[in-house]
Parts: sequence; C-alpha cells; structure tokens
Amino acid sequence: MRRVSFIDIGTNTALLLIADLDPASNLIVPVLHRQTVVRLGKNVDEQKIIGPVSMQRLIQCMLDFKALSHEHKAQYVVAVGTSALRDAKNRMEIIDEVVMASDVVIKTLSGEEEAAMTFTGAVAGMQDIPERFTVIDIGGGSTEISMGCVDRVEHSVSLDIGSVRLTERFFTGQPPSEKEFLTAKEEINRILMENLEPFFTGREHVFGVAGTLTTIATVVSGLKAFDPQTIHDYLLRYDQVDLLLEKFKSATIDWITGEGVPEGRADVITMGTLILHQFMRLLGIPEIRVSIQGLRYGLALKELQKLQGEEYSTP
Repeated sequence: MRRVSFIDIGTNTALLLIADLDPASNLIVPVLHRQTVVRLGKNVDEQKIIGPVSMQRLIQCMLDFKALSHEHKAQYVVAVGTSALRDAKNRMEIIDEVVMASDVVIKTLSGEEEAAMTFTGAVAGMQDIPERFTVIDIGGGSTEISMGCVDRVEHSVSLDIGSVRLTERFFTGQPPSEKEFLTAKEEINRILMENLEPFFTGREHVFGVAGTLTTIATVVSGLKAFDPQTIHDYLLRYDQVDLLLEKFKSATIDWITGEGVPEGRADVITMGTLILHQFMRLLGIPEIRVSIQGLRYGLALKELQKLQGEEYSTP
C-alpha cells in the first residue's frame, strides 16, 4: 500500500486527491479531496502569459496542498498542469517558481494525454460500465472529449472551448447581452460540428466530469453546496440543462451564487453550461452520468499500474 497525492492544476481550479494505492488488490482508496479556485488562466487566452497575481495564487495553493499531503502522510506528490500551462509562453518560468517555493514539480500534459487519463479516471471503480462510452470534461481553458471502452481510447479531441477562455473572449459581464450569447453559441457550434462526427457511435452512454458538470448537477438537484455522494453517478438530463441555461443567461452573479454555485465559478458557469448544452443538443444526448472523478483518478490509475509493474519485477 502506498499513499500518494495527485494534483490537477486546471485553468480555473486546482484539485487535490490523496489516495491509498493497493497494487495487490488493484484498488484506489480516496483519503482526502480538496479544490481551490486559482484562476490560473486569467487573460491567458488573449495574452498567452500567466500573470504574477495568478502565479502567486498557484504557489499558495501548492503550499497548502503540500501541507495537507504532509499532514496525511502522503509519500510523494504527482502534479500536472493542463490548458492554461499548455498555452502560456512563460510556463517554464511559472513551473520553476512553483518548484522553488513549494518543492512541487508540475508536468504539463498535452491535450491528448489529458483526454486519455480523464477517460480512464472518469469510470474508475464504477459499476455497470457500458462496452463503449464517451467522456466529456469541460474545463476552464479547453474541453476534452474521448470515446472508447474500459481498456482503450478509440478517439479523443482536445478543443479550445473552455468556460474561462470563452467567457473572457465573448462576455463583458454577467448576464451577457443577447448578441454576446449568440456569438459565443455560434463559435461553440462551429468548433463542435468540426469535431463531433466520430462520437455519434458513442453517444448512447456519456459520462461528464470536472467542475462544470458537478456544479450544474448540484444546482439541478436542488443542493446549495456540493455533496460528492449525491452528485457521483447523478443522471443529468438535457431538459434540465436547457432550463438551467435559460436561467443562467439572464441571471446576475448574486443570483447564481445564491443557487449554490461557488464564487470562483459563478462568472463562468453560464459559458460552461452553454458548452454542455450544445454538446448534448448536437449529438442528441438525452442524459449524462456525472462522475466526480476524472484526471486525478487517471493519474492514480497510471501510478497504480506502475507500482504493480515494480511489484511484478521484484525478485
């Protein structure tokens, strides 16, 4: 048994999973979950640079996560960065600063690596997994869509349509104007329609991961705060997403936070909901199973397989 910390540094949020890995039983046993809004991708779409304020938020988050890892006796930390770090021209400078300040080493994943590990992590340990399924991860900077079966990914794409990226590009405030909303919708449709055709064969069984999906499920279910036990494996219907989008697109930030959306996500949840809505509409998906897992669990599975290989090769 080995206890490891896994950190997923996204465009909007950094997520921590501390888990016990048991190579003998092929088990991942969660010990602790944490998330912090770092908004690392603020203005990255336009400027391609992570600013000093965002960097300091990231450093503080890594110090906090490192302290939690030490407190819970994790033996080491595996940390990865996704869209914001991929896009930032100064990513090596940011990574070096984080290492010096916190001793946390961050690996930047390609879109393909992120999609593949999110795909496997989404369904790790879940029951009744269909033979073929699709996983969508709507992040702050990008959206990953993957299709396949448990032991292999058949097709995946990483698209530059994320809730933070497109909010900064198209919306000047919340609520957006009708023209801003329609322009964003047209851009989302254009990118999705160029990439969705291969996924028609996997549209019958779709899983959704990450903060946009879990937040939407939290609001639709009537909860005022995220409850992982309620939200994991929650069936989110298209008509629920459609109704919620109608509310969000004319709502104020105060109303949105009053519905249970965290403050650091309230200004971008309308765009995230629009991306999900158009994905479901264009593919004709009636419902999505929400998973609270994703990239961190994909990292944990990869680490578990590595440990099993080490165990097997030990004389």
